[in-house]
Amino acid sequence: MGNILLVSEDSEIIKKYKKLFDNKYHTFADCSTETALFDKIEIAPIDAFIFDVNISFQNLALVLKKVKARLENAVIFLLTDDEDINEEISKSVNSYILKSYSDNLIYLTVNSALKTKENIDRLSVRNSDMAESLYRLNVLYNTSSQFAGTLDIKELLTYMSEGLDRSLSYDLSYILSFEFENEPVLIINSLYDVSEELIGALKARAVSNYKSIFENKDVPYETDEKNLKVIKKVKNPNEKHPFTIFEYDNLFAPIDLGEQFFGCIEIFKNKPLTTDDAAYFQTIIRQVSLPLKSACLYNKISEKNNELKKLEQIKSDFISIVSHELRTPLTPIKNALSILSGGRCGEMSSKAIEFIDMAKRNVDKLTHITNDILDINKIEAGKMVFNYKTMNIHSVIENVKNNFDSVAREHEIIFEAVEQPDLPDIYADSQRLEQILTNLVSNAIKFTPCGKHITIKSELKNASDIVSTDNYFDKELKTLNGDYIVVSVIDEGIGIKPENLVRVFDMFTQIENSLTRKVGGTGLGLPIAKQFIKAHKGAIWCDSVEEKGSNFHFAIPIVKETIQAKVLQKELV
Repeated sequence: MGNILLVSEDSEIIKKYKKLFDNKYHTFADCSTETALFDKIEIAPIDAFIFDVNISFQNLALVLKKVKARLENAVIFLLTDDEDINEEISKSVNSYILKSYSDNLIYLTVNSALKTKENIDRLSVRNSDMAESLYRLNVLYNTSSQFAGTLDIKELLTYMSEGLDRSLSYDLSYILSFEFENEPVLIINSLYDVSEELIGALKARAVSNYKSIFENKDVPYETDEKNLKVIKKVKNPNEKHPFTIFEYDNLFAPIDLGEQFFGCIEIFKNKPLTTDDAAYFQTIIRQVSLPLKSACLYNKISEKNNELKKLEQIKSDFISIVSHELRTPLTPIKNALSILSGGRCGEMSSKAIEFIDMAKRNVDKLTHITNDILDINKIEAGKMVFNYKTMNIHSVIENVKNNFDSVAREHEIIFEAVEQPDLPDIYADSQRLEQILTNLVSNAIKFTPCGKHITIKSELKNASDIVSTDNYFDKELKTLNGDYIVVSVIDEGIGIKPENLVRVFDMFTQIENSLTRKVGGTGLGLPIAKQFIKAHKGAIWCDSVEEKGSNFHFAIPIVKETIQAKVLQKELV
């Protein structure tokens, strides 16, 4: 039922129109003066005005303009004898009612206009609600995008508070967090400043609400208001919130990350909060949960990584110190043993010489182990130094062959080198290549029975012709491009099971069998070789058949022309 205001001095008109509309509308009259008119507007909401054109207002056009400005959505009818009306008056009038109209036509005209106004008002409310919903959805989308873009807990909490503020316009919020700075923290976001007394009350409320979540269960984190650190963010510091803020409407929710409890949040608003407000509030809290869980996990991983880096540095320093301390006395021990076995301290029995030679072999073995540990430590620290120069692989193969000839004879192994003649030069560190080949030949001798063969082979190959019988090495070999010198150490030893090939270049790894336990070793030779080959822009791989033998290969790029040599030098230095 709407309200109609009759503005007329004619009692007959007032009587007629009240009779027409009183059954369906509240009809008011007695507004014969401007003051009475605007007083009535202040008292009751008016849906329609019926102005008698003959009202004795000093300026009817101005009065109508003021009414239209005051009540923009009200319907204004002008009751007149003639449609020929002053233009200024017409600007503020929605429709006309001629005095000659029948009662039925008057009723229909007013009723139709009021129904139209009602529909427009309803549509306006719906549009307003829709606009608000669209705005909130937009805020929700933007907030969700912000959540997805960071793993910083502080930023996530800020985005959550800002998103809730933009959509709910709260006066004050607090977030009780146990993960923000690895200690209980109360984050207060406030429209106005908050006194120390009010902060104390908020701390007590936050802790009480937190403990009430778990009722009679054990709380995840023990805390009280005395231990709470406070972070305060204020928009308008020149005003202060009163204690009556606790009488404001409020929404509270825990921030639960599944198995992990993060904290809780509460907002206060000096206007009623709707069910839509509560739904949006809960949606934001749910949406922030997953990013917060990821952020907490990321922080823990980062902390663990930092701890591991410290431990790695301690390990590296320890290995470096121990290795140097071991190597320092080995040189004089080795020299002393050489002097004794050389007879410079007098003649010694054959038995004594035998023991001295055994000691010398073990000193050499310990020196080799110490050097391996130092090398791997330098590689991990990125401090390994390479002395690259243009060279031919023949010199490396010849040196290694000569060094192991006597060892192979002792083990009754047939040891030979098969080299392709006139191989092109490479740009490499000859000492490191010799170390690689020494490791491969040494391993072959360890695992090859008496009477079997070991062969060092060298040849020129294009990358397209370099293949492995094991798919595990395909990825590495596919990175090769151009021509390479391929050096292979081929033995007829115990071989390696296919499932174990993937681990042969892993650090501190030796394939477990009875012979492995017998010969011993650090398991660092092949990992060191792999890192050295990687530093030469090459590749290393293995083909093996159990009980038949293993073929270890490495490829080093050749230097064809001066320009290519310079490019390779630039990459390797």
